[in-house]
Amino acid sequence: MIVPFVAGGGGDTLARLYAREMEKQLRQPIIIDNRAGAGGNIGTAAGARAAPDGQTVVFGTNGTMATNHWLYKAVGYAPDDFEPVARFSVISMVMFVSPDSPFNSAQELIGYAKKHPGELTCASAGNGTASHMACGLLQQMAKIDLTHVPYKGGAPASTDVRSGRVSFMIDVAPYLVPLAKSKQIKVLAVSTPQRIPTLPDAPTLSESGVPGYELFAWDGLFVPKGTPPERLDRLHQAVNAVLSDPAFERSMEERGSINSPMSRREFADFVHKEYRRQGEIAKMIGVQVD
Repeated sequence: MIVPFVAGGGGDTLARLYAREMEKQLRQPIIIDNRAGAGGNIGTAAGARAAPDGQTVVFGTNGTMATNHWLYKAVGYAPDDFEPVARFSVISMVMFVSPDSPFNSAQELIGYAKKHPGELTCASAGNGTASHMACGLLQQMAKIDLTHVPYKGGAPASTDVRSGRVSFMIDVAPYLVPLAKSKQIKVLAVSTPQRIPTLPDAPTLSESGVPGYELFAWDGLFVPKGTPPERLDRLHQAVNAVLSDPAFERSMEERGSINSPMSRREFADFVHKEYRRQGEIAKMIGVQVD
């Protein structure tokens, strides 16, 4: 399984959880191959060039399969280079700061940013990632001026936020929830329209003075175009068997990730619609990587 992100970040954390459970269904080991860089483009492009035999699969996200095509002049692959196999989950994003930060709510942070344009820094997992889009959307909708600080992955970015080197970040919940529970970060808000069960006290950004703010991440399994149909069916069945397990569903929900299985056709349609929606968001906030 090619995971186009650094080890330890949000995407990698989820991919390893899915892979561990899929191994039981497929009755064969799944080796994680982290190939990070360029917002996930490097690893995803490598996946597009892999032999279409069903032995190489790609962990895909809203970034790699939708947003990046609108942000980069050349990503190294086309949407049609892949066959969507199965959607894993829909994932809330979390706005957080260091435990020592003076900000105790999103309203306080936004209010400060309005009075001090460009002073606050917003970390991201890299140019074009979901966390980059989340920061850009916040700037646009809250009418504030922030300084974007891109990293090569969510893990190093969150480390610098936790130490106070960067003001804040909005990133996917799964790897952040344990940090919030252990008070290594201070959660200010979540990005979804509703609060999430695992962080019930965290208000939404829409509740926090940015009406209508809504952004979520998603992930799924993809294979190179031309993979045999019987292999697609087997992989799809394995993923859906994992997602339907009540214990696994509860464990993912506790991380802020909601299992969201679809048929192969539904997932293909969803990816196409997300491709267009992410393009609209990218144009609205004027984000370009190169």
